[in-house]
Amino acid sequence: MIVTADNVSELAWDKMQGMIPAIIQHADTGAVLMQGFMNKDALDKTLEISKATFFSRSKQRLWTKGETSNNTLDVQTIYTDCDKDSLLLVCRPNGPTCHLGDDSCFPEQEFNQKHFLSLLEQVVKQRQFDKPEDSYTAKLLSQGTKRSAQKVGEEGVEVALAAATGDRDELLQECADLFYHTLVLLRDQDVDLSEVMAVLKNRHR
Repeated sequence: MIVTADNVSELAWDKMQGMIPAIIQHADTGAVLMQGFMNKDALDKTLEISKATFFSRSKQRLWTKGETSNNTLDVQTIYTDCDKDSLLLVCRPNGPTCHLGDDSCFPEQEFNQKHFLSLLEQVVKQRQFDKPEDSYTAKLLSQGTKRSAQKVGEEGVEVALAAATGDRDELLQECADLFYHTLVLLRDQDVDLSEVMAVLKNRHR
C-alpha cells in the first residue's frame, strides 16, 4: 500500500508501542541507505514536508534527516508492507546519508546488474558537477554534445563489428563502452536513465 495522509491511521502502530521501522531506499539506484524509526508524528511530518523525518529514541524527539548536515532525503513515495508494520521510503538523497560520510549506512552492499547502470549514472552526474581535473567523464562532458554523440556512434560500430567477427570478449568490452558513453550523452542532454526505461516499459506493455 502507498502511504498517504489519508491512510496513516491504518498502519499497525500498536505492534511496537507506536513506533514503526522505516527503511530508506535510493529512488534511482535501489540502494538501501539507512533504517530508522517513525512514530505517527514523524510520518505526518514526513508527508507534510516530503523530507524523511524520524523519531530519535536517544533524543526523544522528532528529527529530520540532514537538519544539521543538510544531507536531507527527498521523499518520492512511501510504501508499507503486507502487515502494515514497516515502511519503505523511496528517496533521493542530497549528499551522503550515513553520519560517517558514506553514501549508505550499508556501504558493503552489492548492486545487482540492473541497479548498477543507475549507480553509474549517479557517478556521471557527480563528475559533471565536481569537474575533477583527472576525470575522463568530466573532460568528455566539457567537450560538448558533438563529441559525446561521436563517441556513442563509434562505440556502436565497434559493438557491431565485434559481434560480426564472433569475438565474444571484444563484444563485452565494446558493449560496456557503449553503455557508458550513452550515459554520458544522456547527461549532456539532461535526460535521466529512468526516462529511457519508461519508454522501454511502455513498449513492453
